[in-house]
Amino acid sequence: MESLINTFMAELIAVSAIAALMAVIPGADFVMVTRTSIRNGRWAGLYTTFGVCISICIHATYSIAGLAVVIANSVWIFSMIKYLGAAYLVYIAWQLLTTRELLTNNQPIENDEISRFSALSLGFMSNILNPKAPIFFISIFTQVVSLDTPLVMQISYGLIIAMAHLIWFSSVALLLSHPSLLPRFNKHKKKIDNVAGIILILFSVKLTLLS
Repeated sequence: MESLINTFMAELIAVSAIAALMAVIPGADFVMVTRTSIRNGRWAGLYTTFGVCISICIHATYSIAGLAVVIANSVWIFSMIKYLGAAYLVYIAWQLLTTRELLTNNQPIENDEISRFSALSLGFMSNILNPKAPIFFISIFTQVVSLDTPLVMQISYGLIIAMAHLIWFSSVALLLSHPSLLPRFNKHKKKIDNVAGIILILFSVKLTLLS
């Protein structure tokens, strides 16, 4: 394995750098993790993160199998994912913008109940319905990864991408759910929901316009 790493060190560095960059660029996943961490607490934010990472592993799996090229070049499949993703973001945004619940200043955010499965589903659906994901993985596995790269290294690249997102979003969840910050977020819960809802709608519009 060490010899493989040495042989494909340039690819490894390139994939790691791109993965880190893609993880930290704000998107719908970032909004989901941020909002869930603030509203529902640490474990909810972490499970949303796990959902994102599971989805990334699925994207990496079908990309290694060559299906990402099919998805990106099939108009109807790509359009279906695009509009389903946009509709899902609008649905979540509508829930955020229409909620009437308000917290008192001394009521902790953790009292907002959400199951671990629901939190995981939020992250998973947000990422799996992102039509940019197949394009991202195509660019990785066609422009960076060579045809001679062994399967074990390609799998390692997929895990690196998932790990980069896990580290980044877990850090976001842990930071935003810190006890010293929760009371401040608690005072502006409705504003945070409104901002998150508007941003998700903007992301949905951007997805719809994606060609």
